[in-house]
Amino acid sequence: MGPETTLKPEGAQAAPQERLFTIEQAFEIAQAVHRDGRPAEAEPIYRVVLQARPEHVGALGALGVARHQQGDSEDALQWLRRALAVAPGEPGTWNNLGNVLLEAGRADEAAEAYEEAVRLAPGLGDVHNNLGVLRRAQDRPVEAEAAYRRALAIDPRSAEALTNLGRLLHAVGRTEEAIVALCEALLLRPDLIKARHALGMTYCMAGRLEEAAQVYRDWLAEEPDNPQARHHLAACSGEGVPERAADAYVEKVFDGFAESFESKLAHLQYRAPQLIEQALADRLGPPQRVLDVLDAGCGTGLCGPLLAPRARRLEGVDLSQGMLDKAAHRQVYDALAKAELTDFLRDTGPDRYDLIVSADTLCYFGALQDVLDAAARALRPQGWLFFTLEALAGDGPAGFQLQPHGRYSHREAYVRVALASAGLNGVAMERAHLRMESGKPVEGWVVSCTKEAEEVQGAPGRGAEPVQYPGHSLAS
Repeated sequence: MGPETTLKPEGAQAAPQERLFTIEQAFEIAQAVHRDGRPAEAEPIYRVVLQARPEHVGALGALGVARHQQGDSEDALQWLRRALAVAPGEPGTWNNLGNVLLEAGRADEAAEAYEEAVRLAPGLGDVHNNLGVLRRAQDRPVEAEAAYRRALAIDPRSAEALTNLGRLLHAVGRTEEAIVALCEALLLRPDLIKARHALGMTYCMAGRLEEAAQVYRDWLAEEPDNPQARHHLAACSGEGVPERAADAYVEKVFDGFAESFESKLAHLQYRAPQLIEQALADRLGPPQRVLDVLDAGCGTGLCGPLLAPRARRLEGVDLSQGMLDKAAHRQVYDALAKAELTDFLRDTGPDRYDLIVSADTLCYFGALQDVLDAAARALRPQGWLFFTLEALAGDGPAGFQLQPHGRYSHREAYVRVALASAGLNGVAMERAHLRMESGKPVEGWVVSCTKEAEEVQGAPGRGAEPVQYPGHSLAS
């Protein structure tokens, strides 16, 4: 029997005689809880293990993973490095270190960690698969493909590697090969959602809309309430297109993306925050901490550091708790709220903000009138609204369209009418490349506008003093 420690769940009532576990039994309990998708509950048990045995390599590494899954990547890195200081020859710990570094956007350091894992254990297919993900994020598709194929040579039944290979092949225009890889992945793992979604997207982007729709119909036959399958079926079939993406869809997608969101955006050359920052500089001049600001659809908080120099108070709102957890770690927001954007703006009260910014959020809205009306109500007179949209080319009766990738694009004329109806003036719509999609730039708009000034005299709202904007005229 090994060393024993007392393990009592937090909040549990004291028992006449507490049960004792060995250190390894406690560690096994923590791992079982962790594997069940409950890292926050596993964490205190790992800490109990480490109190009894500070150099327990498994608990050090697992605690690092748990901290990362809860949104604290810097703390996670410290625990993983402590594990490696104790046992530098553990390839699994190097692999996990690479995962955290990659998802934190530190690709070069992640490469070093993965390469060390490969050196220690060249026969671990998962490490080659992860190295492929890294090489793709570095825009090195030839090396990424080679890494995926090495993973498959080690384990030909790796549905994860097949899925990643299929997505890469689709991105570089090798559509038929991509479809073969993704179909093989689904034969091995019919429940692998990202393979299903990737296959549907590959068909859809290739213009094979009926085959794409069938993928999503089959998915819905097994999971009738799945919001992703329902949303993308509407996108590729044109049937039952909603006026905006359902809350359940947005939550599911972005909670799933939270850990890797920023590294994925870096790969897509995502530019919306920088475009918004430039528009702010053009319209409002140099930053002064005088504005009450809302980051509307704040995500992981990419815009937060860009907005903070202008804000006496900075708030953020998003539907995804996973994204909000990441945003909180930036420590630039005075308040963060989990809510649907239109409802939040309606409930927040009139004349609350001097500036509302929404980067890459309104592309999940088709009909814009309700959210623009709510934003106008929440703005103080002469307050500013800045946002980005994807552009719908050509003329036609529809003001917006749900695209195969699941986001909406909008026509300029439709946007201008909606803004005017909301009482938002001085509209400027500037063309811009927002990101890359399947190797092609996504054309969009950077929109700015202001709320009409009220005729009556008085404070702008809630007793706040009028805001003086430096060197600009009303006019994105």
